[in-house]
Amino acid sequence: MGVFTFTNEYMSTIPPARLFKALVLDSHTLIPKLMPQAIKSIDIIQGDGGAGTIKQINFSEGNQLSRMKNRVDEPNEETFTYKYTMIDLKDKFESIAYEVKFEPTPEGGSKSNMMSTYYTKGDVTLKEEDIKAGKERALGMYKVAEAYLLQNPDAYARDLKCSLE
Repeated sequence: MGVFTFTNEYMSTIPPARLFKALVLDSHTLIPKLMPQAIKSIDIIQGDGGAGTIKQINFSEGNQLSRMKNRVDEPNEETFTYKYTMIDLKDKFESIAYEVKFEPTPEGGSKSNMMSTYYTKGDVTLKEEDIKAGKERALGMYKVAEAYLLQNPDAYARDLKCSLE
């Protein structure tokens, strides 16, 4: 088994609390609405959103995968840190672990750091184009959510329950 770690950093004008609420706490509701061409639904199949929760991402027809599962390892609303692991992977990977942290910037926006650790099966090696494609998908989702938050300044600005009304 091989272990490969990569990091990414994204800057945004959106404050960390709003990004965290939209991209972490309410992603199962928001992301399928913003990206229906890619994600059909995100179902919580076990748990209440906290550590140990299993989320199944169901992709729209025409995607390479039909679904995948993520296990929530540690959501931290105080530090805007989220750790989760992609599980039940086939072929190349045992799992892929992610740690995302949203930090405030002096300008009132945020800096998002993401670390991904790939645990491969056997002697599988990662191709640069696969890593680049994964980064582009993550950035695409991030940018779509950021655009939504910019267009909807009240969304996720207060209590999460009021955000989608």
